Amino acid sequence: MENFQDVTLSIGEAAKELGVSVDTIRRWADAKKIKSIRAPSGHRRFYLTDIKRLTPREIKQSDQRITINYARVSSHDQKQDLIRQVQVLEAFSATNGWQFETIPDLGSGLDYNKKGLQKLLKRIMRGDVGRLVLTHKDRLLRFGAELVFAMCEEFETEVVIINKSPEEITFEQELVQDMIELITVFSARLYGSRSKKNKKLIDNMTQGIKDVS
Repeated sequence: MENFQDVTLSIGEAAKELGVSVDTIRRWADAKKIKSIRAPSGHRRFYLTDIKRLTPREIKQSDQRITINYARVSSHDQKQDLIRQVQVLEAFSATNGWQFETIPDLGSGLDYNKKGLQKLLKRIMRGDVGRLVLTHKDRLLRFGAELVFAMCEEFETEVVIINKSPEEITFEQELVQDMIELITVFSARLYGSRSKKNKKLIDNMTQGIKDVS
């Protein structure tokens, strides 16, 4: 008769035993919170004794981690694009049966201080975000998204990007917005935000950028 301590389960069986998702079991194994071995087939196996040892509190905490949909546009005149992003994200999450919240954000892809982004990062660092869903990678940040993804990995937050192909047209349009924003910020520091010289500089450079693009 097989010893109870030697009984092993597949990742699917372990997930069913605990009432959590396969992704949760995989995250626990990667984080060394639960021991796993490799079968000759290469698949993970989990000791039943380790599964039984997990407390209801640990399981409950995992179940309560929420999915966050993050949508962003650069300016107010892109309101329809923001609405479209939110609709796509929420339809995707609902189809997958995830409990979700949506954070819409407004601001440049170069701005790390956007209210929505700051709210998202705080939620991730508190450990209550199980999954982050984006329509495209660049919706998070133009540069530096990998740093946020590394943070997600550290806090065991899965990242789901619905469309991994680049947003070519949107990229060009948003890059113009990013450049205009940078010009606005630096010229305001040089001449003052309300000065005529500042306004003239912004208008001229903005038109130059649009002509080139």
